[in-house]
Amino acid sequence: MTEQPAAIAASHHAPLREERLGFLLVFLSALMWSFGGAIARFIAAESWTVVFWRSAWAATFLLGFMLWRNGGRGTLGLFRSMGLPGLAVAVCFATASTSFVVALAYTTVANIVLMQAGVPLIATLIAWVLFREAVGVATWMAIAAVIVGVAIMVSESFTGDVSPVGDGLALLIAVAFSIATVVTRRFAHVRMTPATCLGTILAALFAAIQVEALAVSSGDMGFLFAFGALNLGLGLALFATGARLIPAAFAALLGTFETILSPVWVWLVHGEVPSTRTIIGGAVIFSALLVHLALEFRRQAQPVRPGVTGMPAPH
Repeated sequence: MTEQPAAIAASHHAPLREERLGFLLVFLSALMWSFGGAIARFIAAESWTVVFWRSAWAATFLLGFMLWRNGGRGTLGLFRSMGLPGLAVAVCFATASTSFVVALAYTTVANIVLMQAGVPLIATLIAWVLFREAVGVATWMAIAAVIVGVAIMVSESFTGDVSPVGDGLALLIAVAFSIATVVTRRFAHVRMTPATCLGTILAALFAAIQVEALAVSSGDMGFLFAFGALNLGLGLALFATGARLIPAAFAALLGTFETILSPVWVWLVHGEVPSTRTIIGGAVIFSALLVHLALEFRRQAQPVRPGVTGMPAPH
């Protein structure tokens, strides 16, 4: 008689352990992604060279991760099952990851990551425009705040203080990830890992056409390995594994640590200080994101099924 209650208690503890593991893995993914800007600032190679090697290392890591986890036949099946929605996510990811590297030559890390904090709300706006998904009044207010925050940040490019290319690419990154988020919400069968792996392959192929030379110093190659395999590849693997163990709203909340920490690392390591308008606009966007997440927690007050409802925004 004593064995049955013990077995029941163990069955209750198992989901709790899985949830805690999920929280840890998603937090570690955000931490890993937050180092991207600081690592990139150490690399002296030309932007397209960086895009090629970063994407190549990330693709190698992700492919190895899928082969280890799913085997050869399972990995091939994941790629085959993506369909056109998976290809769309891959193109969006290739666009965003490429734009991130190129944007670093024109603007600050803070300007890029703070603008991307509004991705969930931009995705909501796109879903409303394309599919007329219902949007509450409070969410509309949060979307309006994101637009105001982006306008404040972009306004520096009109005065000549900041390159419009940097702001344009930062906005392109946010839009690309937003479209990917909408696609993954509409097509639940799209798996993030094979789609992003394909995205890194596409980015590497495109960079190979643009690049003048692939040769880099041994020091740069070490940072490129960290930038691709660890910052991007390992971060994605951690997120893909952990996000399926916890509700999506919690995964999104933990993902905000990347937005917070990225400018901090660059400031501590490289002394890169964001402008006043970047801080003000970013604060507006980040506040809108927190309001949006609070609404999600309230909406999901009842038990929810763990899983990923949208793309993360790794760089």
